[in-house]
Amino acid sequence: MITIIGATGTIGSRLVERLVDLGVPARALSREAEKLRDQFGGKGWSTIEVASADAADPESLRRAFAGASQLFLAMSNSPRQIELETLIINIAVEAGIEHIVKISSPAYETKSPVAVAGWHHEIEKTLGASGIAYTVLRPYAFMQNLLRLAPTISAQNAFFGSMGDSPCNFIDCRDIADVAAEVLTNRKASGQIYTLTGSEIFSYPQIADKLSGLLERPIRYIDMDSQVLLGNLIEHGHMPPWLANHVVEIQTMSTLVPESPTDTVKSLLGREPRTLDAFLHEYAHNFK
Repeated sequence: MITIIGATGTIGSRLVERLVDLGVPARALSREAEKLRDQFGGKGWSTIEVASADAADPESLRRAFAGASQLFLAMSNSPRQIELETLIINIAVEAGIEHIVKISSPAYETKSPVAVAGWHHEIEKTLGASGIAYTVLRPYAFMQNLLRLAPTISAQNAFFGSMGDSPCNFIDCRDIADVAAEVLTNRKASGQIYTLTGSEIFSYPQIADKLSGLLERPIRYIDMDSQVLLGNLIEHGHMPPWLANHVVEIQTMSTLVPESPTDTVKSLLGREPRTLDAFLHEYAHNFK
């Protein structure tokens, strides 16, 4: 049995679908189990069990982990990341979970620190000291996060950032989930740290050019000073300060630490990762 923390997320929901395709039993966890049951139950997914659990409630985690051999751990980033994921790992060890697959972040860079990457770095160290078998997936920028640019693209034919023309790794979350499914169902692929990217890198100006051609109207990328961007994200994007700082830190890192694609997705799945062009075509209606 595979227990899934993060089953309603972009990666976790795709993982559930993939495990259903494979006929693998899984237990999807949520604080609002009825909503999750409604989401999955109408699809005839007899291999999926839905259970109620809260990452801050040890007893609910113990119940949810009972009888499971593997745990998929993908939590939304938050200032409580280290506290909550450490609790989950400790209870998983107590419950007899044999293998944890954790969604992490790109490796922590001391010359361009990203606070959230530091949190994940600490959690990875906890995993290493726990004695449990584990696999870490370190994906780069999610293509799905580009959809957050849609409001200003639709309203102003523009989007904003502070990355200049630095190229960035992007990956479709569906590829991350497919890799997770492979690791969970094929022990030969487990026990590693995998850095996950697409097969190409792109800068924001290049993405603006792609959107211009796709939408048949000029789309501009407007580069901003990082502190101006920070203020805009908080004031106009209504982001909590820690999250706005995270966005700015990621973009700053992209300008200081060169990025390049890996072939990990292809080596694990036997196919090329999904392309940015295909993603933008699939979701073009969001930007209109």
